[in-house]
This record gives sequence, structure tokens and C-alpha cells, in this order.
Amino acid sequence: MKYVTRTIETVIRKAIRTFPAIVLTGPRQSGKTTLLRHGWGKTHRFLSLENTEVRNRALSDPVGFLRAAPPPLILDEIQYCPELLSYVKTAIDDDRRPGRWLISGSQVLAMMGHVSQSLAGRTAVLSLLPFSVGEAVGEPAGGRSMDDILKALFSGNPSASFMRMPKRMSLPDWIIRGGFPEPRTKRALDSSLWMAAYIQTYLERDVRSLIQVGDLNSFDRFLRLCAARVAQILNLSDLARDAGISVPTANKWISILEASYAVFLLQPCYRNMGKRLIKAPKLYFYESSLPAFLLGVKNAESLESGPMRGPLFENAVVSAWRKAFLHRGEMPSMYYLRTRDGLEIDILIERNGGLYPMEIKSTSTVMPAHAASVKRWLAATGGKPGRGVIIADVTEPVPVVPDVRAVPWSVV
Repeated sequence: MKYVTRTIETVIRKAIRTFPAIVLTGPRQSGKTTLLRHGWGKTHRFLSLENTEVRNRALSDPVGFLRAAPPPLILDEIQYCPELLSYVKTAIDDDRRPGRWLISGSQVLAMMGHVSQSLAGRTAVLSLLPFSVGEAVGEPAGGRSMDDILKALFSGNPSASFMRMPKRMSLPDWIIRGGFPEPRTKRALDSSLWMAAYIQTYLERDVRSLIQVGDLNSFDRFLRLCAARVAQILNLSDLARDAGISVPTANKWISILEASYAVFLLQPCYRNMGKRLIKAPKLYFYESSLPAFLLGVKNAESLESGPMRGPLFENAVVSAWRKAFLHRGEMPSMYYLRTRDGLEIDILIERNGGLYPMEIKSTSTVMPAHAASVKRWLAATGGKPGRGVIIADVTEPVPVVPDVRAVPWSVV
């Protein structure tokens, strides 16, 4: 499989100059191992704790294990042996030179407690998700900051090259085939078969080990019900009722899905606008192809003619923005807004003391009526920090009304 440059590489190289250890988390099959081996395989020894023999040595004699494999070292799949991190801490305290430990793992719950206890102040924790659109088409945004992106989007200057939709990408292809490296780079691969195997493996190896689900069919039904609620406000009581489980169980399963990088919750904006705000979060999937597969959307025809085009499009856009933050080593400072009198903004980016409003419309023909919510927001807030944006299925920036324009969904 041809190596694809990742946006996060710039962040890792910067962190390596400062921190003794780098911990790279993310979902399975997002490219963590490939990235670390490609970028640092020549300078760091590689050991995978997924290998039973390697893991048994680490568990039975951690001191001897690390003595036989001194840094610089890549420890892959640390969730299989998180106890090893306390011994890594001792090694770091003996030698705090930066960049000597590169550690990856896929199960946040299985490892982050050990990271926070053992490596606090010694490590940079970063997240690698599946490809962005730019990475998928060979145009990673390694040098483009979030400030650069927001300035281009909201300044009224559409000259930046990333403001054009890549010709090698289509919306149906992105939603259905997604950004996982293997199905994205191996075009002959049946993406539906790959996704089915991925979900089965995920259920058996990750979820069952984390929450001891006795009936995998119940969890599979729960996962599909989550897909049917993508881009909607999360009502745990309704979700639990439809899944036939208790509300505490539904809450626990959502938490597991969050920790496993399957879903995330977009929180509402709590800024006081003198209105009654909806305060429940909205549910999204990190990977656009996962809810599409769970809902049986397997080709462009079923996407375009089905009722889930709008929610799946919104999920692809919101997850792309969250990914853009994480791949730059930042916590996503993004929210949504919905008031009880009908004002709704799909994405609010908080940056430098301001809020940047973005509406999401799956149409390719953006009309002035589509800008109604953004115009209401600008009027209510005085237009600060400036303009509004509609993210749509367009190929280049398009003026809609004064201070509002439509931009392609691929901008991040």
C-alpha cells in the first residue's frame, strides 16, 4: 500500500523536539502503525504488543523487556500491556531526552488511565483519525493552521487553493468509501466487505473486552440505532427504549463508543444570547463510511435518493472539522447552537475570543433562503468576528447574500 503523508506528522515532529514520549491514539486501522514506522522506523526500534510473544515477555519481565529493547523505541498497541507504562516512566525519569519513546494505542479506556498516572508531564498525547479529504487526494495540510483556514473562509478572499473541491473526490465516494486508509488506497477492495469485517472485529476485540457485552446482537442493534440518529440531538431515553436496554446502559455504551473513536458528541454553545437554548449534545461518527454502511447506504444511487443524505452529509462535514483540529494537535473548540425559537447554527468555531458560524446544506444549489440562520446569528451578535459561511456540495466559493457565502465541504 502506497504511503500517504498525514497532516499530523508536522505536529509529531514538533512534539518530538520537546517531550520524552509521544502517545498516538486513534481508532483501529487509522494508520498509526504505518505512520510511526514510515516516519521513525529508521531511528526507532519497533515492537508491537499485539504480538503474543512480545506481550508475554513484557508482562512477565517488564524491566528485562525494556532493558533488552532500549529507546529510541516505538511501542505499538500499548493497550495490550498498559502496565508497561509505569516502567517506561522510570526509564524516562532516568533519561529525559526528548523524542525517545513513540507509543501508540487504539483503546483509550485501556490506556489513558495509565498514561495520566505514569506519564503526566512527560508526554504529548495526539490523535490520528482516518484520512481527511486532503490526505486522501495527496494534498495533506501539514502547514495550514486552523487560523489560516478560518481566515480564508471568513475574510471574503476565495483565492486559497484549498477552497476548491478536489477533482479526484466526490461526495458519494467520500461518504460511502470513507477515509480509512486501506479501502481508500486499495480501490479494487470491496469497501462493504471491508467495513463488515471491521465492525465485526471491532465488536469482538474492542467492545466486548471493554464492557463484557454478553449479547453482541444487542450492541449491534444499538450501533445501528446510533447511525439512524446521526447528526441529531441525542435523546438517551429514546435510544435506550428502542434498543431495549436501560438508560444507564445506553449511557455507558455511548461512552465506550466515544472512547473507542467510533462516535463523538458535539456539545451546544452555552453563550448567553437571551434565548432558551437546547442543551443536549448532537451525535456524530468520526468516520463517514461507518454510519452509511450501518444504514445500508452502499452506492451513490441509494445515497442520493434516500432520506439520510442530509444527515450523512452533515456528519461528514462535522467530523472533518473535528479531525482538522485533532490532526493539528488541538482540542476541538467547536459547538452547535439551537434555540427554542428556531435559530440553529450547525457549527460554531470558538477562536481568539470570537465565534465563527457555519451552516451545513447538502444542496449543490445554494439559495438566499439557506442563509437565514446565519443572517439571524449575525444580526443577533453584531456580526463578530465577521462573516458567515454555508458549507455545501459546491465546487468553489459562491456568494449567497452579503456577508455570507457557500464553500465546498472539502475545505478541511
